[in-house]
Amino acid sequence: MARIHARTKGKSGSTHPMREKHPEWSSLNPREIEGRIMELAKAEKSTSEIGMILRDQYAVPDVKIATGKTITQILKQNKITPEIPEDLQSLIKTALKLKKHIDQHKKDLKTKRSLSLTESKIRRLMKYYRREQRLPEGWKYSLDQAKLMFE
Repeated sequence: MARIHARTKGKSGSTHPMREKHPEWSSLNPREIEGRIMELAKAEKSTSEIGMILRDQYAVPDVKIATGKTITQILKQNKITPEIPEDLQSLIKTALKLKKHIDQHKKDLKTKRSLSLTESKIRRLMKYYRREQRLPEGWKYSLDQAKLMFE
């Protein structure tokens, strides 16, 4: 399949090694892994940061294989999910950086185009998260509101 905004095809990304069970050399059992996830979530870490910390510091190669649930599912189970999903937050932060750049460099047309593409990605994700009921009812994206949220 082709990319959305570029006319290229291409590789989809890296592939995980095929593992079917939690490795024996990992020091934590599933209950301890869930406890660590809860600690890190209470310390204001995002789901991707939690995954990297578990991988690098606690030798947990794959949370889903170890516990049978993803990090997001574990957080949802314990009612600690963030109001706005992490991928949407990162796109909004990118849009803010692009807008700040455009304010300084008004004739930069490539950045204007990339801001337009980023905002269309944000709108598509918002539509999906509304359908899945992961965004609050009536939540809308605007650059002014985003500046207030992230600054």
